[in-house]
Amino acid sequence: MKFPIGFEEKYQRLLQEEAASFFSTFDEKPISAFRINPLKEGQLVFENPILNTDWGHYGKVSGKSPEHVSGLVYSQEPAAQMVGQIARPKKGMKVLDLAAAPGGKSTHLLSYLDNTGLLISNEISSKRAKILVENIERFGAQNVVVTNESADRLAKVFSGYFDLIVLDAPCSGEGMFRKQPDAMDYWSPDYPAQCAVLQREILEDAVKMLSHGGELVYSTCTWAPEENEEIVVWILDTFPLELVDIPKINGMVAGIDFLETARMYPHHFKGEGQFVAKFRFTGENKPAKVKSGRSNLTSEQKTLWQAFQKEHLKVELEGTLQTFGDQLYLLPAGLPDLSKLKIARNGLHLGIFKKKRFEPSFALGLALQPSQVKNKLELNQQDFEVYVAGETLQIKEILPNGWYQLVIQGNGLGFAKLANQTLKNYFPKGLRFR
Repeated sequence: MKFPIGFEEKYQRLLQEEAASFFSTFDEKPISAFRINPLKEGQLVFENPILNTDWGHYGKVSGKSPEHVSGLVYSQEPAAQMVGQIARPKKGMKVLDLAAAPGGKSTHLLSYLDNTGLLISNEISSKRAKILVENIERFGAQNVVVTNESADRLAKVFSGYFDLIVLDAPCSGEGMFRKQPDAMDYWSPDYPAQCAVLQREILEDAVKMLSHGGELVYSTCTWAPEENEEIVVWILDTFPLELVDIPKINGMVAGIDFLETARMYPHHFKGEGQFVAKFRFTGENKPAKVKSGRSNLTSEQKTLWQAFQKEHLKVELEGTLQTFGDQLYLLPAGLPDLSKLKIARNGLHLGIFKKKRFEPSFALGLALQPSQVKNKLELNQQDFEVYVAGETLQIKEILPNGWYQLVIQGNGLGFAKLANQTLKNYFPKGLRFR
């Protein structure tokens, strides 16, 4: 691989006798991997587990497979998987993923939260926020709000609020050169220092949102000390934060001068490049005011939703019911006032109110486990291929008309309406494929 001018000299100097082994890995294939989603009811057995991880496996999964489309698996390379594992939120925590797209870290955090507590998954880019929403929706978690904001605007709403903040910071991307060679087009010897300026700005706002004793996980997909250990020095000098030791697994090595931090080099760790540091906040921030969750449904809307829930669900969903226009959402409890923020996904989308009826959403059919739903239709592989292409299905079994959760390999694939043995297609048009 041909490196940008200045890159080889820098890492020859930094790695010395290890440099040759490090550079030789760039001629090898990048390592592919995925995680299994523990929120899904229908689990499959996969080979090649990543040691010392809860859900990680080496290998590739097709984006057109039932496992991917139903949200059972999420593709994420091994080094990136370490960030969520190091963060490892406890159930019930309030968590912020500050630079979340495309969703790998957020879905990993949601796996640990197990539909308890709350995740604010944020992405400043509107275009990337749409991809984030799609990946969060497929994963099927019920306790997440996706925001499309800058860190400074979030800090005004969430002062002293979070038990855990994960910042996988925008960086020079050196650790992705093997996987995404075009990342080298942006690199110059000065680029890491330029990225560090933005990283400090974001971190200043992130610290304002930590509760006392809250944890901050800072990561980058680069090896540049300017964006890693030099940021650690600045954090410790500037804020009431202390380092928390990261256990070194699977070939991780300690950071430069900071044994508590972790580096992932491809000649030691089977994956791409990553740096992670974990901190605990010992200071005090003024806590944000939590808004009491009140539903804004009309009595007719409430009646329609309750009728649908009684007829179709075996569970009562916890949270605050809110309408935005004619769309119904379930918001997690314990939120501050979000009215001044740009929201990309306001909790779990339950469905839409139409004239004197309620239609369940695709997202609801993904989020509910089949055991939580009364009326289900199991699809085989052939049915699945027809349905995701946007076509109707003919059902041989004589069943009552109405809404059914579609199930593939034991997991939900949205709701669809059966009318006289014809199953209408409700698979979203933007997701259809052959």
